[in-house]
Amino acid sequence: MSRETRTAPDVASGCCPLYHEAVELIGRRWTGAIVATLLGVHPHPMRFGEISKGVPELSDRMLSERLRELEERGVVERHVAPGPPVRVTYGLTAMGAGLEPALAALRSWAQHWLDEEAGSAAPRTN
Repeated sequence: MSRETRTAPDVASGCCPLYHEAVELIGRRWTGAIVATLLGVHPHPMRFGEISKGVPELSDRMLSERLRELEERGVVERHVAPGPPVRVTYGLTAMGAGLEPALAALRSWAQHWLDEEAGSAAPRTN
C-alpha cells in the first residue's frame, strides 16, 4: 500500500489506516515488550542478551525475528562494532523513541484497569 493511500482516514471503516498500521506493528506479540525494554529507565543501545533478560519469557528465535522486523520498519537500529570480538547492539531510532509517550500511556492504563489487586479494575468478562 503506498504512503498516499494510507494518509487519509478511511471514513467507511471508521479506522485510520495509519493508526491500524501502528497498532499492528507495536501490537505484534512481544514487540511492545522489546521496545519498552529498549526504552528502559536510561535508554542506551543494548546487546541481544540484555534485551533477552529484559523479556525473559521470549525465545531467542522470536527475539531475533522481532528485532529484524523492527529494524526493517525503522524502529530499531542494529550497530555492529568490529572485533574481535564483534559487538552487536540494538538501539531505538528517533521513530522508536517516539513510541515512549504511547507506551507510557498504555502502561498507565494497564496499571489502572488491569491490576486486579489494586481494586480499581472492573471485572473482566471472558
